[in-house]
Amino acid sequence: GGAALPAVRVGGAGPEAAAPAAATMGMPQPSSPVQIRDVWADNLYEEMANIRELVVRYPYVAMDTEFPGVVCKPVGDYQQMNDFQYQLLRCNCDLLRIIQLGLTFTDASGNFPPGCAVWQFNFRFSLTDDMYAEDSIELLQRSGIDFRKHELRGIDVFEFGELMMTSGLVLVDDVHWITFHSSFDYGYLLRVLTNSELPQEEQQFVELLRTYFPFIVDVKHMMSSCDGVHGGLSALADRLQVQRIGPMHQAGSDSLLTSMTFFRFVQQYFQDGGVESLEERGFRGELYGIGNNKYKGRGAGGGGGGGGGGGGGGGG
Repeated sequence: GGAALPAVRVGGAGPEAAAPAAATMGMPQPSSPVQIRDVWADNLYEEMANIRELVVRYPYVAMDTEFPGVVCKPVGDYQQMNDFQYQLLRCNCDLLRIIQLGLTFTDASGNFPPGCAVWQFNFRFSLTDDMYAEDSIELLQRSGIDFRKHELRGIDVFEFGELMMTSGLVLVDDVHWITFHSSFDYGYLLRVLTNSELPQEEQQFVELLRTYFPFIVDVKHMMSSCDGVHGGLSALADRLQVQRIGPMHQAGSDSLLTSMTFFRFVQQYFQDGGVESLEERGFRGELYGIGNNKYKGRGAGGGGGGGGGGGGGGGG
């Protein structure tokens, strides 16, 4: 492994949060504050039962993860940057453990469910036993994450994986997964779901991804089709005048910002057809920087930065 690289993605685990929704023009707004609910081992089963019922009516799921940085680089002669990027993803996702997962639920119009719309899953993580990039952990701690709490109350990832397999979230076409520069996010989720190392070849990874997540949309990939639109999630949110709800650098808040930004982005740049047109436009099942979507331009690999793109933590 190489020297630790700084992680772009950071997160924290705070108390259950509720904040007023931003008054975004033309966007459906909840009638009450959006709630971000923390999930630990002791309330995991209860909240997964709630999600199983909710996802039927609110099948647009925005997702973000927090992970402990990047600790190794693949060794070898890689002819293409894309090959290197997948091997970078694979070696780090296989070595490291996910810290947080944020899920935000809406309907096809971007409406939030009443009550709780965002779940923030906090996983077991030990600073004594688990690998991490030191600078990344320091950043996480400064953001308010309590690693002692993660060690004592954190969710077992494989127990979570078993519950997720029967949650109605995966292996179904009806659930639309919305992310921003999310190859690392999906890498960690596939590790959790399969309880095995990631495939050696990128194409196998893409096939596995499309099996578990048949309908995914990566906003960073969508941006590449729009002239003059670039940068990370926070930059795009600012451009679209979408205001963050909840604390920055936490998976719940970041998934919520991803959701709101996605619907505003579709509204402004894809008026003809809206979310229903995304598949015919070729956005379904495509991740920025993975498969056919080669990194383009100087510094494109780091596009997930700016406080939102889960995959940006490793893609930079």
